[in-house]
Amino acid sequence: MRIGEIAALVGVTPRAVRHYHQSGLLPEPPRRPNGYREYGVRDAVLLARIRRLTELGLGLDEVRDVLADDEGRGLVEVLEELAEDLARQEAVIRARREHLTALLTEARAGRLPAEGPVSPELAALLAGLGELPESPMAAKDREILALLDVVVPEEERARLMELMRGAAGSARELYALLDALADAAPDDPRVDGAARTLAAVLPDGIAVELPPEGSGGLADSFFADLAPAQSAAVRRAIRLAGERGEGAR
Repeated sequence: MRIGEIAALVGVTPRAVRHYHQSGLLPEPPRRPNGYREYGVRDAVLLARIRRLTELGLGLDEVRDVLADDEGRGLVEVLEELAEDLARQEAVIRARREHLTALLTEARAGRLPAEGPVSPELAALLAGLGELPESPMAAKDREILALLDVVVPEEERARLMELMRGAAGSARELYALLDALADAAPDDPRVDGAARTLAAVLPDGIAVELPPEGSGGLADSFFADLAPAQSAAVRRAIRLAGERGEGAR
């Protein structure tokens, strides 16, 4: 048989046969005087086995292990590993479908936030904020929350959103105070009042060590997006919350 014939017999493409040759799975058969490969029944049997193994989802290295029984990794062990991997994939797909179903329910009811899709934790936080008045600071806040929802590790996200929930009740007052600083100077006397109001609702657990200005990173980008007086107020609030947390220990 020539390559097209053995490929048609087994149900693969000639390109796949050549790839198995290059991968070392299927030995090169002898060639005719005209240079064409000459395949026999044994080649067809081996090619059929390779096809069955790849259809099960085995990678070429795993197929090679099975064919060679390399280091004792026989068919049973490889299939057990494949079954475990498929079970993990099924669990991931199941969780994604459940999340998607919940999002569809919210979207059809008109409750999906503009920043969506978001995590259930952030969705609950945004729902708690309710309808907010037109506020540039509120828009910035929702944008940074949506970003944190993606970049914060899943195990930390629920804790962060729970901490932020404590400030939700004062959101309207805080946004108004910070919006009022949009055109103010950093030494404006209103900066201290806004900082103290924000610090009062920040939980001790949210206090962080702020990097120096100009050091780059997410924090620097966030503060660069604020007006100078707004940036000064937020930085001062975080320092005040940090000092309060240290005093409580």
